[in-house]
Amino acid sequence: MNLSPEPASCRPGCGACCIAPSISSPIPGMPNGKPAGVRCVQLDERNGCRIFGQPARPRVCGGLQPSHEMCGDSSGQAMFFLSELERLTA
Repeated sequence: MNLSPEPASCRPGCGACCIAPSISSPIPGMPNGKPAGVRCVQLDERNGCRIFGQPARPRVCGGLQPSHEMCGDSSGQAMFFLSELERLTA
């Protein structure tokens, strides 16, 4: 029995996946990508992606799918998980 089902979508207002990981591919407004821990310029004031679903969105962003393991129960847990994953894969 799975007590922690996978989230069907991102947690509103989280933004951890747009801050914690590094992105090496170009992003509109960030032609060299972004370093880990830096807020993406496409992250709006409500922590939503301005280019979600658009062709300009990096493929790596679209490939990152929310899961309970990654997102945890809060944006703080998501930041910790993604920051640790970034550190381990650097």
